Amino acid sequence: MLQHTPVSRCLKRKDISAALLLLAASVPAMAENNVSIYGIIDAGLLYQSKTDPTGQSKTSMETSGLRQTVLGFKGDRDLGKGLEGFFNLEAHFDTNNGQFHGTGDAQGNGTPFFRRQANLGLRGDWGSVTLGRQYGPALLAHIGTEPRAFKEQFSNLYAWAYNQYAATAGAPGTERNTNNDVGIFFSNAIQYRNTVGPVSFGLLWSPGGKAGSMDKNTVLAAGASYTGPVILSASYQVIKDEATANDNVKHGGLGIAVPFGDFTFKANYLNAKNQLNTGANVSNVNAVGVGMDWKWNPQHTATIAYYDNKDTRNDKDHTRNLVLSNDYALRADTTIYVQMAIVDADSQATIKTSIVAAGVPSVGATSTLLNAGINFTF
Repeated sequence: MLQHTPVSRCLKRKDISAALLLLAASVPAMAENNVSIYGIIDAGLLYQSKTDPTGQSKTSMETSGLRQTVLGFKGDRDLGKGLEGFFNLEAHFDTNNGQFHGTGDAQGNGTPFFRRQANLGLRGDWGSVTLGRQYGPALLAHIGTEPRAFKEQFSNLYAWAYNQYAATAGAPGTERNTNNDVGIFFSNAIQYRNTVGPVSFGLLWSPGGKAGSMDKNTVLAAGASYTGPVILSASYQVIKDEATANDNVKHGGLGIAVPFGDFTFKANYLNAKNQLNTGANVSNVNAVGVGMDWKWNPQHTATIAYYDNKDTRNDKDHTRNLVLSNDYALRADTTIYVQMAIVDADSQATIKTSIVAAGVPSVGATSTLLNAGINFTF
């Protein structure tokens, strides 16, 4: 057995003291970083009166009825001289089965681990610049004017997403853009954002990464909102083909929201044009939503909304949708929700005119859908 001499004890004390001094020196540097874990967990039940024209119904567990289920990490760091660095990492998964949510990325790219965000950037009094995979500014501009604030079920979130999917998510040689995921998330992106008085705006560009071309596989997106006595919103984005630089998707929108006491009246118009990579027209969808929020109790908000979505190139691709809902804020981080949609789908209705996450409930029929669930944020 080794004997501890006074000298060895002294050396050990010095080693421990040195380690403590090193740790103490590192604490102030660590304290300058603010890092947090956050997320949303959302699940409920969904009843659908018809799954096809034969009239069969179904009941299933539904993930993300109110908001998407996510797990995220974010942080910021004071860099001095009026600069702050930040990062965002955000994954999207399904509560009903624990799997990663699907992706709208072009075929062959796999399912991203951090589907929604994987970025870092700088900000200051001049605004912010963000680099990496991120939310586009176009959709963000309309959250305050879309009748249901782009809720994950029964809103024009799906008319938005599905109209920017087929024209960009194909295999090599077909319609394809490797920087776009349903017109909401963009890879290889650079975005500038700022707020000047009552106006907030963003401008995003995804370079194509193609030799000899500044156009192929690129994305350009812009969005702005004005918040004053009323809320106004506008957006536009173009998604170009990987091989031909054709404008496979052109998407624009306008919106307005008018607060009046306990009520907020909203109207939102979206237009999406899809083309083949040759330039041939495929679809031209007008998506119109109007609605009203009523805060009838400090903890309760009721919403009524009507959506009329139609492809002007195919009159039978048309859905008319009435939505009623109530959100009960049990506390700031917990909401219990109930929502119902009546969907009248014409004989050739497609996902491009749908407000339902799973697509058209029953083509050529009227369906009723009921969804109730609980939403936690942390």
